[in-house]
Amino acid sequence: MRRLFVLVLSFSLVPSSSALGADLDDLLTRSQEANYSAEQIISCSTPDGVRDAVVRITQTDGGLTLSSNVTDDVEVAAGAGSWSLRRGDGLVVEASVHPGDVEEREPLYTVEEARSVEYLGRAAMSYLLIRDGAPRAELVFDDETGVLVEAVTLTITGEVYCERRFVSLDTDVATSATLESADPEATAPVEATGSPLPSEVSGFDLLDRYLDEDGLRFTYYSDGFFSFAVFETPTAVLLPDATIVELDSGRYTRAFTAGQVTYVWETRDGGMALVGDLPPDLHESVLSDMPHPEDPGFLRRWWRNLFG
Repeated sequence: MRRLFVLVLSFSLVPSSSALGADLDDLLTRSQEANYSAEQIISCSTPDGVRDAVVRITQTDGGLTLSSNVTDDVEVAAGAGSWSLRRGDGLVVEASVHPGDVEEREPLYTVEEARSVEYLGRAAMSYLLIRDGAPRAELVFDDETGVLVEAVTLTITGEVYCERRFVSLDTDVATSATLESADPEATAPVEATGSPLPSEVSGFDLLDRYLDEDGLRFTYYSDGFFSFAVFETPTAVLLPDATIVELDSGRYTRAFTAGQVTYVWETRDGGMALVGDLPPDLHESVLSDMPHPEDPGFLRRWWRNLFG
């Protein structure tokens, strides 16, 4: 079995997409170009209980470094659409997401300027993010720097799903966060082909996909604000501390962390996992368009357990 470890960079790396409104694109781009260090609290009310974490952030010269109190030995560095994941002193994996040819269509999101506010003693502006006529997030941007200092995501019924808020902000940052490189033949995925995954799912566009040397397929989707990745592996995926859930499309194993949900399941061809920042009301519609859970049968399971 393959143990899944993924950290999604929500609200930090949002690739350009035809689903992204021009106003929101401008706001997020300015935030991604700012230099700062900060401490952020993430708290999410999930169907499996409250999940929270404290995240330390440094962003300079287009590079971003994240670390969390949940996984102190893990650090993520990102920049210009690329990311690397390190545990301790070793590089685990690095990849990049580059939007491919996405069909042009009307932006899914509109942005309403809500009000002027004060945040951390600084002037800021609050915006309401609307999709399909319903508020899906409230975003607060620092006036001087453009940094996104608070993001509250909402379910379709208007209930708070996750709150991400800065508790400190330092704009005097002298060091540069750079994306550490590694042996490209060992860590850089190559473009994948032959995947059964759709090019569009419930308003989410397929932006990029890769296949690594061990046969792990990585496919990235975004609707311009929320995003998720789908992993296809030759073997079953092990998800610790998880809950079994029954949906119309089948039986899944699910786990929530602060700001992230992971679903894993098996098909006749191997294991699959979905990892993203999706509010709970979007889970079932997205999963229903993916390959459904399917028992691989005794012989296939036995072979996988023996030979991976």
